[in-house]
Amino acid sequence: MAVGGLVLLSVALTLVPRSWWGVLASGWPVLAPTAVGVAVLVAGVLLWRRDGVKSEVSAAPLPPGRQVRPLRSWVIPVGVVLVGVVTWAAVAWLQGSVPAVGDGVQRERLRVESIRTGLTIGAAVTGAFALLLAFRRQQLAERTQQATEYDAGEKRVTELYVKAADQLGADKAPVRLAGLYALERLGQDNPIHRQSIVEVICAYLRMPYALPDDQPGPASQAPPATDPTSALPAAASGDDPEEPVIDPRGERQVRLAAQRILARHLRPTTPEGEPNRLYWGPKLVLDLTEATLINADFTDCHLHNADFTAVTFHGYAEFGRATFSGAAWFDRTTFRGAALFIRATFSGVTWFNKATISGAAWFARATFSGDVRFNRTAMGAAAVFSGVTFGGDAWFEEATFSVIAAFDGATFSGDAEFNGATLNGVRYDGPKPVAE
Repeated sequence: MAVGGLVLLSVALTLVPRSWWGVLASGWPVLAPTAVGVAVLVAGVLLWRRDGVKSEVSAAPLPPGRQVRPLRSWVIPVGVVLVGVVTWAAVAWLQGSVPAVGDGVQRERLRVESIRTGLTIGAAVTGAFALLLAFRRQQLAERTQQATEYDAGEKRVTELYVKAADQLGADKAPVRLAGLYALERLGQDNPIHRQSIVEVICAYLRMPYALPDDQPGPASQAPPATDPTSALPAAASGDDPEEPVIDPRGERQVRLAAQRILARHLRPTTPEGEPNRLYWGPKLVLDLTEATLINADFTDCHLHNADFTAVTFHGYAEFGRATFSGAAWFDRTTFRGAALFIRATFSGVTWFNKATISGAAWFARATFSGDVRFNRTAMGAAAVFSGVTFGGDAWFEEATFSVIAAFDGATFSGDAEFNGATLNGVRYDGPKPVAE
């Protein structure tokens, strides 16, 4: 940038008429500081615009924005030569501009003054280079400080992250809840760690879990309903007396809190339609493969490449007005209650193959922009696809509709395959051939 500025200055000087040189020479004490001030102002504006790139709000120290290039080995020698050339050119030009008037003493005095002025210009150029080196040294010091703060912040984040993860492994439900809320706060303050925090919460929900009413064991071993000890955690099983005991009722509350945390940060807007300041962005990926979810409520959420393969939904599963960007996987998913996808939007390919929906399946006014597959899906109650828009192909091959299947007002832009589908015990094997 400095070389480019000197080139532009040289070009500008060549375009100045000779008649102006005397005026410029007489006014150099004013013009030189003015030129330096303009150059500093322009450099400051350029640096401000370069460093003023918008970044996501974060309470953590930011990493160094850019690498500082090392000085080339030829920079200092070239700078010395350039200072010498500028000094010589200034002295030569000023010597040539000395008027041939007056006696010899006056002319010698003017020549001495011109030499002194030329050396002053050389000293000014040297000072400019020294100023650039000082500015670079300041940049290096600031970057070192920023890197130190960033390293300290990352170390603190790592410590909090590990501590919260350890709390999730505790046998007490309140401790696990504290770990979840610590992770949530960590993600709110550190946007770059949000995906990893979401992955930890999803991994927790993927851990095996049976609802309190689904706990295995003979009925004779269960305490009677009137026994006050029935509300206490079950005794530890196995030979290890120190094996941690997980209260299924407390674990239920922990899982409900984990689901709420995910949903809270996946909603772009509030119920009032205002931007949600807790929204963590549209690119968070959920991997809940084989997870156990209880009364899952993802209403109005934005889900990107969401994987619900083989998930077991206990109670209702609410996805009303949810937006699925990218692909959405619900293969082999079990819905123990109602599956509510009213006015949901699926922008990519969607899979519901071999899913089991015990309750009502509501897809009214949903939009499938890509292909959707319900092959071998079992729907044990009403299946409502009223007003659905199928933008791609729709496969319902060997699907089972145990009660009713409503497709009134649905729009199929691609192929619709129902071969082998069963409605109330009646199997559909495709259109009958027309007899000739």
